Amino acid sequence: VQLQASGGGLVQSGGSLRLSCVASGLNLEYYTLGWFRQAPGKEREGVSWITYSGARTYYADSGKGRFTISRDNARSTMYLQMNSLKPEDTAVYFCAASRYTIVGPGRPELFDHWGQGTLVTVSS
Repeated sequence: VQLQASGGGLVQSGGSLRLSCVASGLNLEYYTLGWFRQAPGKEREGVSWITYSGARTYYADSGKGRFTISRDNARSTMYLQMNSLKPEDTAVYFCAASRYTIVGPGRPELFDHWGQGTLVTVSS
């Protein structure tokens, strides 16, 4: 099982980035996919998640209206489009997969598999 996150980088405040997460070794039909982030000195927090069909999604308040999660199951890939980025979005972003029914932000311990993280830095 492998989750490979990419797409991070350095961007100015107000800019955009699209993160990608390619999954392998999983039957994605049984997994909700999600994004978490962890800023220096802070706990890992849930950013967004999406069910297999895309019928259910979740966004943390910090990303509502700015972030859009999607997935292409044929490509085994999940995306996070991040617009209007702010310096407070600076963090390492992780993708993860969960076999459980997720309610609300989703606790990290409910996610079985994790990618290695991609760094997003937003300059002011």
